Amino acid sequence: MTALPDNVIHGDCIEIMRAMPAGSVDFVLTDPPYIARYKSRDERTLLNDDKADWLHGAFKETHRVLGANAFAVSFYGWPKVDLFFAAWKQAGFRIGGHIVFRKRYASKTAFLEYRHEAAFLLVKGNPGMPASPPPDVMDWTYTGNKLHPTQKSIHVLKPLIESFSKPGELVLDPFAGSGSTCVAASRSGRRYLGIELDATHYETAKARLAAEQHQAACV
Repeated sequence: MTALPDNVIHGDCIEIMRAMPAGSVDFVLTDPPYIARYKSRDERTLLNDDKADWLHGAFKETHRVLGANAFAVSFYGWPKVDLFFAAWKQAGFRIGGHIVFRKRYASKTAFLEYRHEAAFLLVKGNPGMPASPPPDVMDWTYTGNKLHPTQKSIHVLKPLIESFSKPGELVLDPFAGSGSTCVAASRSGRRYLGIELDATHYETAKARLAAEQHQAACV
């Protein structure tokens, strides 16, 4: 497997992954746009959240750069689950499980109170069973979304990284946002590669990871 350095890259994840060697990452953990036209309470939005034309290409390349027998975990928006399923299946993934993160609060109220986030475990090839499989229902930790309008907590991400990858392996997040997956990977003893299209979020992630590396070097 080609060694790739810890890094956060600014650009289109499809184009960047196309330039990466096949099978060059060990685990993928990502939170792509939900195709929901999301707008936060303070009016922040997400690039490409209003269209789905990137979906198939992104997961095709994600599958290609993932190792031969490996896992990926992708968050998704349930109203567009049919689009995500089609993209995952066409890319070559099979479904390994579904994970629900229960919230103590309602993030939105419509016909129901929305009190969870969800992700699918995606499987490429025939990886071995994890030594300590995580539960498929976990408690959510709220970040306050200070660094990103849909910021995920490292406390939610670390158990997934530690279950589906090994120390020293490379974790990829093609939709890196503020860099939470990369921080969680670093704190789990894994290498990381994040890709982020939005220039502002890229700068946030880059600064966050630089601070993380500095802190680790001082310990």
